[in-house]
Amino acid sequence: MGGYENGDSPAAAAWEGGVILGVDGGTTSTVCVCLPAAMPPPEAPGSVAVLSRAIAGCSNRNSVGENAALETLEQVMMQALTTANTDRSAVVAVCLSVSGVNHPSDQQRMLDWICNLFPGNAKFYVENDAVAALASGTMGKLHGCVLIAGTGSIAYGVTEDGKVARAAGAGPVLGDWGSGYGIAAQALTAVIKAHDGRGPQTNLTRDIIRKLEISSPDELIGVWHRWAYADPSWARIAALVPVVVSAAEDGDKVANTILHDAVQELAESVVAVVRRLTLCGEDGKDQFPLVLVGGVLEGNKKWDISGEVIKCISKVFPGVCPIRPEVEPAIGAALLAWSHLRKESKLQNGS
Repeated sequence: MGGYENGDSPAAAAWEGGVILGVDGGTTSTVCVCLPAAMPPPEAPGSVAVLSRAIAGCSNRNSVGENAALETLEQVMMQALTTANTDRSAVVAVCLSVSGVNHPSDQQRMLDWICNLFPGNAKFYVENDAVAALASGTMGKLHGCVLIAGTGSIAYGVTEDGKVARAAGAGPVLGDWGSGYGIAAQALTAVIKAHDGRGPQTNLTRDIIRKLEISSPDELIGVWHRWAYADPSWARIAALVPVVVSAAEDGDKVANTILHDAVQELAESVVAVVRRLTLCGEDGKDQFPLVLVGGVLEGNKKWDISGEVIKCISKVFPGVCPIRPEVEPAIGAALLAWSHLRKESKLQNGS
């Protein structure tokens, strides 16, 4: 993730040119990193000089409300600056890459808000969290497709001339299929169906009851209602994904069906984006980067979800080049801000 030791890094030299903040704001957590604005172009992921890193809770305005989301964003940025032994006066650029920012009006409200936090000459960029995730795999270059499958899911693509497209990412009700929430919700539904006699018996019943420390599926209904109405982040439900994966690895048919369906949904989201942007070329065989981000796509002993997704996509687009980022999305956001600053500087200098 780049080297840093709570501000005991090349901070002194960095402060002369100011600092850049990159924020990855998600449904589960929010991360902010602080980079030196005067750093040279990073030659490799490990060469990114991270001055500090801070983490806070959910900053998705659709989950916790706008005021709470903005409070979290301010908190995490101030914490990162404090840890880097600097303050807001040193900030020259900020890239906020936040889930729930899906419309120009969302971006404008956030831009209006952040302008009051930092010096008037600072530059601000507001994006959906998928943009930072893509940049984390391409080291700041916006080209290709990213698939995020964590609590929620989204496929997002960008062409070299700036055209964009997305699929899924419409929230747990309308379209986070294949996400951690989607997988876990299907598992909970399967347990209730088995209990009612409307579906096949499954080891998920035993495993989920044990995980939640309840005595029967009847109690699960009460748990579901409390979570659905009292925990708007949805993360608590998504946290049951390892139980589903474990059951599938042990041969449970219901769990395997749920994961196979999730793989298909995730692959179809990527295929839709790649096709709309022609990232694969006119003949469908050109190479393109696909950045894979999120806990659902992390490797497992037997059930490799990301590997299965790539297999499905490869059948349609053999040129897919999967990338598992070596830096986190917050660094991707900071590199985006750094790249924007560098381009603007070159334009000002006439080069």
